[in-house]
Amino acid sequence: MDLNVDGNAALVTASSSGLGLASAKALAREGANVTICGRSEDRLDSAKADVESVADGEVRALPADITNRDEVAALVEETVDAFGGLDHVVTSAGGVPSGAFLDMDQADWYDAYDMLVMSHVWTLQEAHPYLEASNAGSVVSITSTSVREAIDGLILSNAVRRAVIGTVKTVAREFAPDVRANAVLPGAHETPRIQELVEQSLDRGEYDSYEEGLQDWSSDIPLGRVGDPMELGDAVAFLSSDRASFVTGAAVPVDGGRLRS
Repeated sequence: MDLNVDGNAALVTASSSGLGLASAKALAREGANVTICGRSEDRLDSAKADVESVADGEVRALPADITNRDEVAALVEETVDAFGGLDHVVTSAGGVPSGAFLDMDQADWYDAYDMLVMSHVWTLQEAHPYLEASNAGSVVSITSTSVREAIDGLILSNAVRRAVIGTVKTVAREFAPDVRANAVLPGAHETPRIQELVEQSLDRGEYDSYEEGLQDWSSDIPLGRVGDPMELGDAVAFLSSDRASFVTGAAVPVDGGRLRS
């Protein structure tokens, strides 16, 4: 299926690894010009090479801290300057600390809010004029299944990410008809974060092999496995494209069927 994004301009935040990187690769593979960003320049260089390996368009890699509004503004402006406009924004963010409610202090809550919510808000505020001017404007926000069903030990994700869904549902109406806005709710995917957690469990002697640990992550997934990050990326690229031109305000699980709600 041709997604008709060839030559379009896309910005994917927090995209030097994981699901943001997979989303950038999916869009680049479809011919979009893509800007990726991250805080680690070494990781960003590696990610740029990874995206370029499948890209049909131009790939830019810009260092940016998305918890800093000025850096978000610069990221949007540099993308527009490079590509002559902006058609698609994918908002992603790094993980926040795990733990129970009583484990978290005030700083943890404020930091999580800046990381997960304000980075999303600032990106949309800065990008909106360009998305509105585009004839293909779209926003896709990568959140988590925790916005629908709380996950034990992830109080910050459970509570704070829901604000992103509220924002998406609101701007889907306020930005219409010029800009569509949707969210994806990823479940477990074999990202570097899950790989790290499984390897830590191996070091503690909880599993006999990496494969056993990964299988344990899929124990409550009807499809019987964790996802490939590119499966999430493909969903993001589809929702960004005009093939999803009548889809807005949606929150789409990409979780192998784990959610029961």
